[in-house]
Amino acid sequence: MDRPPAMFIADTLGLDFLNSLATPVDTPVDWLDDGDGLLDWLAQAKLVPPDELDALKARAKPDELDKVASEARALREWFRGFVREHAGRPLGPAALQALDPLNKLLEQDEVFSRIEPRSGDSHHGLALRTMRRWPSSRSLLLPIGEAMAKFVCEEDFSDVKACEGHHCTMLFADHTRRRARRWCIMAVCGNRAKQAAHRSRLKSRQ
Repeated sequence: MDRPPAMFIADTLGLDFLNSLATPVDTPVDWLDDGDGLLDWLAQAKLVPPDELDALKARAKPDELDKVASEARALREWFRGFVREHAGRPLGPAALQALDPLNKLLEQDEVFSRIEPRSGDSHHGLALRTMRRWPSSRSLLLPIGEAMAKFVCEEDFSDVKACEGHHCTMLFADHTRRRARRWCIMAVCGNRAKQAAHRSRLKSRQ
């Protein structure tokens, strides 16, 4: 299926995951509508190494990746409900119980550390790298869960906003100095809003 490139405009991958279902112009696009879409989105998000994606795809049974994509969509809509409920104010400890599904996902992770040569250092230098095992296709949900958890723990939910575009469904974290961001992409929704306001002013003068 032909899809436009995924859009990463939210300033945080946790919200970019929610934006994997969006109406950036006029037609809704679901970048996770099947297994191939999920693999493409994960590759563009740089959440899974390309060789691991290839290996998982090669050994997946028929429809296996489609089922994982269905789980990813269900996870996305659960998280969308959580974000919408808490957006606009700081997230407190009282929200922890509602995050139980995310904690249960994170408990399944197989993350470990390994000492490797330091990147870009031709002389002595070692670095501790965080690695992840990928025992099954369902492991693809784990880096998504980690991105969601980082968003929950590191972002101020007071900064979470919805684009003001007429049909746009994009969410983002407003990190501008005065928290004045209104649009997912100024060149798209911002310009369309300006054009609509201009047409409205012209009509009012007639």
